[in-house]
Amino acid sequence: MKVISPSYVILTDLDQQSLAVRIEACGRLCYKSEDKITADSAPAFIRRILKHGHNSVAEMAVLTLKIDVDRESHIAQLFAVLPKYLQIDRPEKKTLLVSGSVRAFRELFQGHGNLKIVKGITGFLADRHPLFFEDILPKRGLLPQEGVLVEKLSLAEVDNLPTDLFAKHRYIAVRFIVNRAVTHEMVRHRPCGFLQESQRYCRYSDSKFGNQVTFIRPLFYEPGSPEYAIWETAMQETEKLYIRLLETSTPQAARTVLPNSCKTELIVYANLLQWLHMFRLRTSRGADPSMREVMIPLLADFKVLFPAVFAHLTPEE
Repeated sequence: MKVISPSYVILTDLDQQSLAVRIEACGRLCYKSEDKITADSAPAFIRRILKHGHNSVAEMAVLTLKIDVDRESHIAQLFAVLPKYLQIDRPEKKTLLVSGSVRAFRELFQGHGNLKIVKGITGFLADRHPLFFEDILPKRGLLPQEGVLVEKLSLAEVDNLPTDLFAKHRYIAVRFIVNRAVTHEMVRHRPCGFLQESQRYCRYSDSKFGNQVTFIRPLFYEPGSPEYAIWETAMQETEKLYIRLLETSTPQAARTVLPNSCKTELIVYANLLQWLHMFRLRTSRGADPSMREVMIPLLADFKVLFPAVFAHLTPEE
């Protein structure tokens, strides 16, 4: 048995990586198979997860596009289908600013590939990132769409958008190491993308996990107190039962005895507007103390990284 404190890492380094590298780095967290990452392992990993319909992994990379059209009707057609998972703004009459994950753009084409503006977007993306569209495009590919001009904004260009647009189109990921009770609450924020360490696949009796279950230290009980001793005994007994079940059961069966105190890793990927909402809710006085334990210091870091959006926000005492 191992007991650790909760923590987090803001994944700013991944912003500088290719979309494929980013998706694999995040996706392998689910299976704790980061040790299998090599210089050329991303394409095979991505093809495999897309083939099996694990679409949430494709949410871990976002692009921002500027789209100019010659007819307003193209924009009207897009709005009429209410595309899912896309952040869309209209800074000018015939111009759109569209941010979305690889998954969002794939599903936009799969659901509405007959629209001229969607063909223009997909053709542009497929030309630059064929790996993500090779399984859903027609063999002949897509022809350029006259009257639809698509450009990709760099991260620096997104960072220089006016604050209201910046908050909507700037996405950032955070990897949390917390207990399961905290992640149960985090995943309720539906506009976000999530990937979580899977107890279905992770066998904690294996050597890669130290042949033991890791638990998050509860802030409710002071180490050495009678209450902490009760908690510690419960975790030790749980670990013994879990490992015993693994002798004859799969991890997904044995996990049924694991408690909320079990350590888990969760990547949360969202735009700054959604992070703002999460901080307001999860740093409030009424929030779970275990949630506040990570979210209050995380907000302090966000204030440094993105002061235009978060400087005014102060956690409740």
